[in-house]
Amino acid sequence: MHRREEYYSRFMLVLRDLHKCFGSIVAVADLTLEVNTGEVFGLLGPNGAGKSTTIAMITGLLTPDSGTVDVLGLGSPTSAAVRMHLGLAPQEITLYADLTARENLLFYARLYGVVNARARVEELLALVELEARGNDRLATYSGGMKRRLNFAAALVHDPKLLLLDEPTAGVDPQSRNRILDLVRQLASEGKTIIYTTHYMEEAAKICDRVGIVDGGRMLDVGTVAQLVTRHGGQSSVAIERAGVQTRVLTNDPVAEVTRQFAIGGVTSVRVEEPDLEGVFLALTGRSLRE
Repeated sequence: MHRREEYYSRFMLVLRDLHKCFGSIVAVADLTLEVNTGEVFGLLGPNGAGKSTTIAMITGLLTPDSGTVDVLGLGSPTSAAVRMHLGLAPQEITLYADLTARENLLFYARLYGVVNARARVEELLALVELEARGNDRLATYSGGMKRRLNFAAALVHDPKLLLLDEPTAGVDPQSRNRILDLVRQLASEGKTIIYTTHYMEEAAKICDRVGIVDGGRMLDVGTVAQLVTRHGGQSSVAIERAGVQTRVLTNDPVAEVTRQFAIGGVTSVRVEEPDLEGVFLALTGRSLRE
């Protein structure tokens, strides 16, 4: 295997020094990233951090002012042949309200030239648990149902790289859980997934690695555990005695709890471990939800 082939057998997506401005606004600044084949990679950041702009450049919808995007070692997504390997579920619902779920998916399947398109549509309706509502027009669907169908539309041509841009925004808990389960299921089947979100708990639950983005810049990349170790700070142990609560910061909460009980008089203890919220606060100086 040649060195280039070996490199791209490991990396599904390589971004080099991506930069994009809209007038005086810097949307993405010098972004470099390698996404492993078969991983769920999370882009975590607030609205306006540059996540959607990055997704648009990966799919070829936007042209970078500078820098390169390489998918599967095949080159830029400006090539139609490269885009055939990409599936996109954008924040906006890209479906037709006057068509049924089956008609929407069949339309996209035929655009991609999917063989046995009707069978593929039925498979996807079952996957997102909408087969019983397949003949209902999209206009009658709830927000969560629309999101699930939007997800299915991104899968019609069985892409190798799936890009999900805030796929659970504004959905009900049932649809949110189903979408998260689908992400892990598809990853276990070998798909590479880029998942943008501003929900900490989603990133922690489903992503193999996370990139923290803010103000168009990638601040750090790693597993949740790695990011928490680097930036999360110490654990907090809250101890209550005789109605008075004290708080202790420690690198070893188990030892601290043991010590406090040894002192005696403890009526309650609460341990707060470092998490992604603390990571984001440490990196940006503000809460993700601000």
